[in-house]
Amino acid sequence: MMSRIIALDFGLKRIGIAITDESNKLAFGLETVDCQDIISILKKKITDYNVEKIVIGKPIKMNNTPSQIEPNILKFIQKIKKQFDMIKIERYDERFTSIVAKKTIANSGLKKNKKKDKKLIDKISATLILQSYLKNKEI
Repeated sequence: MMSRIIALDFGLKRIGIAITDESNKLAFGLETVDCQDIISILKKKITDYNVEKIVIGKPIKMNNTPSQIEPNILKFIQKIKKQFDMIKIERYDERFTSIVAKKTIANSGLKKNKKKDKKLIDKISATLILQSYLKNKEI
């Protein structure tokens, strides 16, 4: 089985998770989980899908300075590194993913209550981070 890549869209309450297909060409949204559950969920996903790398979104403001959430993400990365020392961790600019995720949902024909579903936005954001990461790795 080929190894895969997982992407995480980190938030203070929830974390969106996406994963590649076996050829590492396409990204698929897996789920959105509460922050306190992320380690146990990642353990299972890393084992089930033979994950070799985790890509974590790097939110950057329009003026190229780190977002306010960056210190929380750095603490989170330390926690991940302790738990999964054999997994490579990379950061990827996620500047526009939430905006694109909201537009994608708005244009999808979903019912209004689904459009405001923050879990869906987080999962789509993680998918967009991963798909963009994969596309830029090909260049």
